[in-house]
Amino acid sequence: MILLDAAGLTVTRPERPLFSEVDLTLSSGDRVAVVGLNGSGKSTLLRVLTGAVVPAEGTLRRGRGARVVAVDQDRGLPAGTVRSAIGAEGEGAWAAEAVADRLGLTPLLDREGTTLSGGQATRVALARALAEVGRPGEGDDAVLLVLDEPTNHLDIDAIAWLEERLAAHRGGLLMVSHDRHVLDRVTTRILELDRGRGHVHEGGYASYLEARAERAERAATEERVRRNLARRELAWLRRGAPARTSKSKARVASATATVEARPEAPARASDDLPLHHGTPRLGDQVVELHGVGHRWDDAGPWLFRGVDLALDPRERLGLVGPNGAGKSTLVDVLAGRLDPAEGRVVRGRTAEVAVYDQSGLDVDPARRVADVVAGPHRDADWSDAALLEAFWFDADAQRAPVGLLSGGERRRLQLLLTLRARPNVLLLDEPTNDLDLDTLRVLEDFLDDWPGALVVVSHDRALLERTVDDVLVVDDATDGRRLPGGYAAWEEGRRSGRTQGRAGSAAPRADRSAPAPRTRGAAAPPSRRPPGHLHKLLKEAEGAVRRLERRRDELTGALAAGTADHTAMAEMGRDLAATEAELAAAEDTWLELAEEADR
Repeated sequence: MILLDAAGLTVTRPERPLFSEVDLTLSSGDRVAVVGLNGSGKSTLLRVLTGAVVPAEGTLRRGRGARVVAVDQDRGLPAGTVRSAIGAEGEGAWAAEAVADRLGLTPLLDREGTTLSGGQATRVALARALAEVGRPGEGDDAVLLVLDEPTNHLDIDAIAWLEERLAAHRGGLLMVSHDRHVLDRVTTRILELDRGRGHVHEGGYASYLEARAERAERAATEERVRRNLARRELAWLRRGAPARTSKSKARVASATATVEARPEAPARASDDLPLHHGTPRLGDQVVELHGVGHRWDDAGPWLFRGVDLALDPRERLGLVGPNGAGKSTLVDVLAGRLDPAEGRVVRGRTAEVAVYDQSGLDVDPARRVADVVAGPHRDADWSDAALLEAFWFDADAQRAPVGLLSGGERRRLQLLLTLRARPNVLLLDEPTNDLDLDTLRVLEDFLDDWPGALVVVSHDRALLERTVDDVLVVDDATDGRRLPGGYAAWEEGRRSGRTQGRAGSAAPRADRSAPAPRTRGAAAPPSRRPPGHLHKLLKEAEGAVRRLERRRDELTGALAAGTADHTAMAEMGRDLAATEAELAAAEDTWLELAEEADR
């Protein structure tokens, strides 16, 4: 059945239209994701479709008998306990409690909703919505479930469970999400908001990327054809008879304007983050933890204990484990923002540590964006404007108060301020929350070439796969056990039951005073490399391909510009040929490793 039909939706804001002429029809079984750059209007569109915001133009019709269950970014909770908020009282309470348990809320059921953190409130709102929908298959085909960033503040196990739950939903699903695994495994269509227009792509995340690339290539081809036609028209007109009529002159002016017109500007001027240059050199000693443990009071339980860790100058480490295990607390210890309850922290003299965490921006929402970047002791100047443009803040956004920025734009501003300090040790605590997909891909490319040490806490599986070589497991069973091979090796070990950190195989709490011994999986067959090692090689090969592609594009652009002298142009031509040969070899290596991984 048709749950919702929208036609010609248009929403404006004071500076410019947010989006216009957006059409969407949702039926039972449709699972649609809305994607786009931060500030493109994704959350606003969801609120329009649920009826919370009235559009400037357009029509919205809901199917007969259809009902909407929504969770937006304003996670308001009713007064009372978490148990009452999710409906875990009276008949059928067991179903709501089961959802709460999968989202890690069982310890919070008797807490007052007003005492919860933002992340906890997010999980409660999601649990309430899922409980209201009911069990999959039980009359939920008339329900449109609307979720705005539902994976924020969930751990990896909860996200995997949510994937299955959403895939089993028989009604309609409309969501904003940056989680690429969820997009690829759950959605049947993707609605992209791009420069004020909506584009619908059939399929999941991979299909969306292919269709988007085809659209960009088609637009470039159409632009070339248009300009060539206009040039030919202008040349023909100028070769005409000397006695021009006013009509001929008007055609000349029109053709000239067409030739000189510029195509629509890209959504973002650049696909690279700045600030790699000037990163201070990092010595051999970075940050070391010796027997570190922490708890919040002398009688309370230990979050972690016996953690020994020495960061390498080129560290690529992920911290993984369930919510509440102490990952963010461990990041605070590494950063020097928290003294551990026991153990020693040794920090190298050259270590410049910066943290990009979940706390968000702590600034006056009335301050202008440019003034926040300039700081309290000077006025904003051209250098601040250039830096903001590099992080995709246009002139309007630079003059806007921070309070008017979207959640993703505020997170991007926070990232700018973190990187501007030029650290050589970067600690990222849930960096993907509220960032758009394009920013995530650019951030991953940036971290590939990051010259310092990197520690990442994230529930985003794609980010972990791209950025870390090893993981440090923090959970009830294992405190601070380092596993080589990154996220893929850890997940493989959990699935096969070969790690002590696997759910359901917890070690006794009394043994938490010492780090757990490393365990190795069963030996791989002689004809195969271990999965963790293979994943690391594949990631290195992928990084080599991207670096060579960037070098090839730089040389191609320099040759096309033709601004160098003859000798320099010849040298660049030789460099380009060598780079293309290296790129072909790197692509062959990547393909061989990818085929081995598939086998």
